[in-house]
Amino acid sequence: MAPRPAWKGYLKLSLVTCAIELTNVVTHAGKVSFRILNRKTGNTVRRIYVDAETGKPLDEGDEIKGYEVSDGEFVHIEEDEIEAVEIESSHTMNLDGFVEKSSIEQIYLDTPYYVSPADEVSQEAFAVIRDAMAAKKMAGLARVVLYQRERPVAIEPLGKGMVLTTLRYDDTVRQPETVFDDIEATRTDDEMIDLAEHIIDQKKTKFDPSKFDDRYEDALLELIRAKKAGKKAPKAKAPAKPSNVVNLFDALKKSLNAEGGGKAGKSSSKARPARAKAKASAAGHNRHGSRKSA
Repeated sequence: MAPRPAWKGYLKLSLVTCAIELTNVVTHAGKVSFRILNRKTGNTVRRIYVDAETGKPLDEGDEIKGYEVSDGEFVHIEEDEIEAVEIESSHTMNLDGFVEKSSIEQIYLDTPYYVSPADEVSQEAFAVIRDAMAAKKMAGLARVVLYQRERPVAIEPLGKGMVLTTLRYDDTVRQPETVFDDIEATRTDDEMIDLAEHIIDQKKTKFDPSKFDDRYEDALLELIRAKKAGKKAPKAKAPAKPSNVVNLFDALKKSLNAEGGGKAGKSSSKARPARAKAKASAAGHNRHGSRKSA
C-alpha cells in the first residue's frame, strides 16, 4: 500500500508547472510505542480537556484555539478560520532561486520529503525540471505551507524523483559563535594530529545506513519479551568507564595500536606548513568573529 502524501499541490518554474505530491521520507512504522493504561484495571485511558479554573471536563466541541494578546486575554480563533488562511505556497511551490546544495549549511537542514509527480500528465514537466537541476548540479529554493506553517525548502534531484528538505528560519537557528566562542584557541601538536589521522584512516569506511542498528529499540524489545514471558526485566549493563587520559600522546599511540595500525611516521615537511596555514586562518577567523552567509 502506497504511503499517504503529506502534501499535494504544484511545483512551478517560471511558466512551467506540474502537479506534485510530497511523501514523508521518515517512517516510524514497526517501532516500539507504548499506550497509557490504568495501573489498577489495565484498561487504556483517554485524554480529556479540563477547564483550568473550574476543574470541570469540557464537552465535545466546546474547546477552541486562542491566542494570548495580553496577560489572561485571548483572541478566539475557529478551526475553519485557520483553514481559510490561504497564501500562494499553500498550494504552489515557486522555484524562486537556485543554489549549490553544498552552500546550504547543515544547521539549516530540517525534514526531508520525497517529491513525485501527482499524475501522468505532470510527468514530462516534472522530468524537465528534475533533469535541468541535475545538469546544473543545483538545488531549487521555494516555500510551502506544511502543517499550518510556511517553510522555506530546498529541492534537488534524486533518482527518478526529487527530494525536498524543509529549512529552518535564520532567527530560529543559534549561530555557532554563540556556543564556540568560549572554546580556547589551542595550539595542537603536529605529531599528535598525525597519530589521530592514522586512526581515522584505520576506521575509514563507506556510509551504509543499514548497519545502524537501533540498540535502544532492541533493548526495549528484550524487556517486552521478558515481561510477556513472566520473567524479570533484564538487568541494565553497567557502562564501561572511560579511562582517564593522563598523556594524550600515549593515548593516541595506544588507540592506533588497538585499531591495528602500524607506526605513524612524523609529519612530512609539506604537511606542517599546510597545517600551520590552516591554524593561522582559523585563528584570524576567530578573532574577527564568524557569521554565515545567507
